[in-house]
Amino acid sequence: MMNNLPQEQGIPLLVLVGPTAVGKTALSIELAKRLDAEIVSADSVQVYRGLNIGTAKPTLEEQCSVKHHLIDIVDPTVNFTVYDYQRLARKTIAEIHNLGRLPLLVGGTGLYIKAVLEGFIFSSGKSSELIRKRLQDELKLKGKENLYRMLQEQDPASAGVIHPNDTKRVLRALEFFYLTGEPISVQKKRTRDKESSYKPLLIGLYMPREHLYARINKRVDMMMQSGFLAEVRGLLQKGYDKNLKSLQSLGYRHMITYLEGEWDWETTLFHLKRDTRRYAKRQLTWFCADPRIRWFPLRPGDNFNRVLESICCQLAGY
Repeated sequence: MMNNLPQEQGIPLLVLVGPTAVGKTALSIELAKRLDAEIVSADSVQVYRGLNIGTAKPTLEEQCSVKHHLIDIVDPTVNFTVYDYQRLARKTIAEIHNLGRLPLLVGGTGLYIKAVLEGFIFSSGKSSELIRKRLQDELKLKGKENLYRMLQEQDPASAGVIHPNDTKRVLRALEFFYLTGEPISVQKKRTRDKESSYKPLLIGLYMPREHLYARINKRVDMMMQSGFLAEVRGLLQKGYDKNLKSLQSLGYRHMITYLEGEWDWETTLFHLKRDTRRYAKRQLTWFCADPRIRWFPLRPGDNFNRVLESICCQLAGY
């Protein structure tokens, strides 16, 4: 079926997205088997070794049934960035294509997927804690109005599209300027002018909110039964700092808060389920903004093979 994908406009790339707990993993594995594909994970936390249960990482059996990439590639101490992901993902996709197989990009980290598809051109993959701290100190001492005036002076194009109250984006644009010596607006224009390397087909999975939220609540309960708390306790006992980027991710920070005695168990589960539902909502908002995605509904009791066949039919006619 891969041969039905036109190749004159770049590497054929199938992309499967959707909110957490919707069923991407199971469907992606069956798709990969049917299409002679290899899966490239687009999950910002599954890259970390040792973070397994809380990330709903594919099991070893699932990873053996279909080749997976970009899972368990760095230690929890690494500050893994979207720049790092983009570089590795694009290299991996090219290697899969050169083997005559179909790359299947799967995940719920929208920024990672966007970085691959739109080919952001990064002037630097580095960040500077010193620059960030100085800018944050400037914000505390002189206020957001002064920070925005700095942006107007250094990058008027960005200042024209960023609201003065959007402090997070103002800080990011200024940090980029002081780190690289050029405005972030220049980088964005360079990205827009760059021709895409791929011929993508984007598939999205969704289900009615009440059903998705029920699946999220059930997943959290299953994570606890599988030993999620023990996993987090083990990471801390190995000496990993609780403030690491990896351990501040969804679920891990909740378990740490419990272990430190700030929350009781009932409160911990309440916050984890609630925050996971909110995360799923943000994911849907992000993906729904992309008109290229072809959406497929999933409901409890749906015939899995019917949904699979429907997606394959769309792919065959692509």
